[in-house]
Amino acid sequence: MSTNLNAFVHTLRYEADDVISVELRPVPGTEFPAFTAGSHINLHLPNGMERSYSLCNSSTELNRYVVGVLRDRASRGGSRCVHEQLRVGMRLLISAPGNNFPLHEEAGHTVLIAGGIGVTPILCMARRLKAIERSFEVMYFARSRQSAAFVAELEALGVPLMLHFDEEKGGPPDLKALLSVRGPQAQTHYYACGPTIMLDAFEKICNELGHENAHIERFAAVEVAASPNAHATYSVELRRSGRIITVTPDKSLLDTLLAAGVEVDHSCCEGVCGTCETRVLEGEPDHRDSVLGAKERASNKVMMVCVSGCKSNSLTLDL
Repeated sequence: MSTNLNAFVHTLRYEADDVISVELRPVPGTEFPAFTAGSHINLHLPNGMERSYSLCNSSTELNRYVVGVLRDRASRGGSRCVHEQLRVGMRLLISAPGNNFPLHEEAGHTVLIAGGIGVTPILCMARRLKAIERSFEVMYFARSRQSAAFVAELEALGVPLMLHFDEEKGGPPDLKALLSVRGPQAQTHYYACGPTIMLDAFEKICNELGHENAHIERFAAVEVAASPNAHATYSVELRRSGRIITVTPDKSLLDTLLAAGVEVDHSCCEGVCGTCETRVLEGEPDHRDSVLGAKERASNKVMMVCVSGCKSNSLTLDL
């Protein structure tokens, strides 16, 4: 199980319309662990919710974590709580950093694409690539200039930066045209973070153009239907305890584990944050998350127990 960290809110700052940054620092006598570009942390919020946010400050900074939070109009309470209830000096429990969106620092060239609040991990990556003097460029798309956070920070890096604001350009960017002229493909890595519609288009276009080194991070879950050969009821062996539990159609695997008193780290319960990633020792999961790549899914070595199911008669988990 992961260990939570004690932090306090050091600074709250307005960054753009409906976007604030939250700077967290360790409580006296403690320190934060190091993190890598693309990492996220989970905040244990005052309303009892736990939410995952990408770190946007430099990964060389060991005395603070900074996240950017958009007030989501469709919020179930997470972003609204951050905007309305957090106060400077307030103490929070946070998770240690995790990374489902790692940066390949050895790439010959890197293209970073941000949409809206998806700029947070992209900014962290840009800072890292600048620090290690790698070749890269940034594309930042937003509805308006007023809604675009951290533009000044990106401009200060002094690297190729394309800004596209729909209100000023009369519509969204031509992503296919922008990606068609980038390369060479074998040496270039492409990263995108932003709204679902942008990421879906990014994946489709990269596949059409043969851009194999394409990476995304989603903030919103993509609903993945159960496979036709998925079992509605199946058994799960917990290797460490030797227990066997049965998952039935009325409960998810995660809910079944929690109801059985099994401690499982979890946060989003939507297959987005990766907190509940669990090692699979035997059996074939039915992957329904938005975290694992195609190769990771094919290996069947891990699964997100909050949303995924089972294609075999049983699973054996490292729990």
